[in-house]
Amino acid sequence: MFKKILIANRGEIALRVIRTCKEMGIKTVAVYSTADAESLHVKFADEAVCIGPPASSESYLKMSNIIAAAEITNADAIHPGYGFLSENAKFSKICEEHQIKFIGASEEMIDRMGDKANAKATMIAAGVPVVPGSDGIIKDFKECLKVAKETGYPVMLKASAGGGGKGMRAVWKEEDLQNAWESARTESKAAFGNDDMYMEKLIEEPRHIEIQIVGDSTGKACHLSERDCSVQRRHQKLTEEVPSPFMTTALRKKMGEAAVKAAEYIKYEGAGTVEFLVDKHRNFYFMEMNTRIQVEHPITEQVIDFDLIREQILVAAGVPISGKNYTPNLHSIECRINAEDPYNDFRPSPGKITTLHAPGGHGVRLDTHVYAGYSIPPNYDSMIAKLITTAQTREEAINKMKRALDEFVIEGIKTTIPFHRQLMDHPDYLAGNYTTKFMEDFVMEKPTEE
Repeated sequence: MFKKILIANRGEIALRVIRTCKEMGIKTVAVYSTADAESLHVKFADEAVCIGPPASSESYLKMSNIIAAAEITNADAIHPGYGFLSENAKFSKICEEHQIKFIGASEEMIDRMGDKANAKATMIAAGVPVVPGSDGIIKDFKECLKVAKETGYPVMLKASAGGGGKGMRAVWKEEDLQNAWESARTESKAAFGNDDMYMEKLIEEPRHIEIQIVGDSTGKACHLSERDCSVQRRHQKLTEEVPSPFMTTALRKKMGEAAVKAAEYIKYEGAGTVEFLVDKHRNFYFMEMNTRIQVEHPITEQVIDFDLIREQILVAAGVPISGKNYTPNLHSIECRINAEDPYNDFRPSPGKITTLHAPGGHGVRLDTHVYAGYSIPPNYDSMIAKLITTAQTREEAINKMKRALDEFVIEGIKTTIPFHRQLMDHPDYLAGNYTTKFMEDFVMEKPTEE
């Protein structure tokens, strides 16, 4: 087993990994930018190394600094968390070259699955259903026009290196294609340093349902059931739940088998997520694979009672899995609490938290790195907490979430707590009747002046 793990991340996920390492008796190294010197992950790790100024490109994305931090602290493994370098094939390879175990996918797996155009070709070969569209990357606009005609409008242009909704454009008619092609490429180049595009048929009324998988070094994989992530704004997930209210036993079996088939085909090692679009007729199509732990992993942990970070570490250390699939026996919901103003188009709201009162009680879990007196830096993602409630039924989990949100007090900054509280009363959400288009019609009700 590893003696010391460096966590190449920040915020709540860094703290989350540190907690599991401590329980496993593994020493931890935190890395931090100067903007994060006061962050909890720095305080709770056994050692902490400053790796640069606030800009991610000079700190959390600077591979040479992270490897140097691992070498001076003698870390024998690196856990990348999610985001930053977690799906970076080059970083995975550099770790391997320095005899440091990367707790994630190998360079080859990331290349095959992290690059979305390659992933599609791999899934076709594995016999997993995919969305119709281009065969890999589109070389120029002329080909783009041709593929769009063959696929049939509406189509979706996507950045091959993409994520977080960057470099994506829905196109409903031919005359809008050129503009979408140019703007998506520009956006992708700016965000990822790469403007390769591919195209897919736009699935109407889709739900975004993902399957959590774990694969070991022997090539065996299992699935831990689904998470419904359909409530999104600008392709960013806002809340997730398991089981999906749209799921049937037959559909779970089919989607689970497809996800395991995908993982075993590439001999995937580690925790990963196979994401599917599911249409209104319950046909499902492979969308992408995330070769890392997901933000929303806690809801799966809650319903199957396994620590997924622990499983990641065990698998990375060469421990084989049992191969058993797991289905949820409880209902769990996560609300992502962001430092954003939901009454002003979710405008980021960094600043100092003056008061913080965390919710508690049976079935309430809070994953956060913030505290009263903590200043949220403007340099990074705006998520400050994940509130998770778990109960016997969906109705109970929702009622528990309402109560927990009412108890959750954060002052000094604006947060998305009021949005989630309104969401929990929305008739379509309560009915489990939502698609990825849900937020297009959602209107925040202004607070009544007291």
